[in-house]
Amino acid sequence: MRNIQNYIEHTNLKPTITSNEIEMLLNEVKENNIFGICVPPFWVKKVKRDIGKSNISLITVIGFPLGYQMSQTKEAETIQAIKDGADEIDMVLNISAVKSQMMWPKIEIAKIGKLVHENEKILKVIIETAYLNDGEIKEACKICADAGADFVKTSTGFAAEGAKLEHVQLMRSVLPDHVGIKASGGIKSYEQALQFIEAGAERIGTSSGPEICKMK
Repeated sequence: MRNIQNYIEHTNLKPTITSNEIEMLLNEVKENNIFGICVPPFWVKKVKRDIGKSNISLITVIGFPLGYQMSQTKEAETIQAIKDGADEIDMVLNISAVKSQMMWPKIEIAKIGKLVHENEKILKVIIETAYLNDGEIKEACKICADAGADFVKTSTGFAAEGAKLEHVQLMRSVLPDHVGIKASGGIKSYEQALQFIEAGAERIGTSSGPEICKMK
C-alpha cells in the first residue's frame, strides 16, 4: 500500500477562504502528515510563519486562474511569493498564447523557471487540460519540458473539468522522466488518487487530503 500522504498537496484556493479556514487547512496537513499545503498568495506569509520548523512544503499559485497576465506581472508575483516563503510555484500557462501558436509561453516559462530555480524552489506549470485537445496537451507538455518546468499540472480547479486519467496518461507518454505530473481537480477519494498515481502522477492536488488519507 502506498504512503498516499507523500503525494498530496492539500489545497484551498476558493475566493472566500478565511483565516480560520487557512488555519484549519494547515492543522489538517499536520495531523495527517501530508506532504504539502497549497494556498492563495495572500496567505503565504502567514502559513510560512505557522509552519515553523516543520518540513511541510508550501505551495502557491501564480497567474491564477486564467494565465494570461503579462509575464512581468507573473515575475513580480513569483518574486513576492518566494520572498513570503513559498517552496513551490504553480504557474498557469498562457493558454491564449498557446492557442495562438506563439513562442511566448516557452519564453515565459523559461524566465519564471530561471527565477524559481535560482532561489532553489520548484516550478509547476498548469496547462489546464480542460481547454486543450490531445494535440495541444502534447505540445503544452513539450513546451513546459523544454523550458525547464519541474512539473506539469493538469488543472486549476476553476475550469469546467479537472484532472482526467487519460490526460495524465497522455502527459506521461510525452514528458521526459525528470518532469513530474501533478493531477489536480476533482480528486476526492483514495481510489481516485491511486489511479492517478498509477497513471503517472507524482503529486495530487486536492481539497480532500485528510479524507483521502483516512480512506486507504
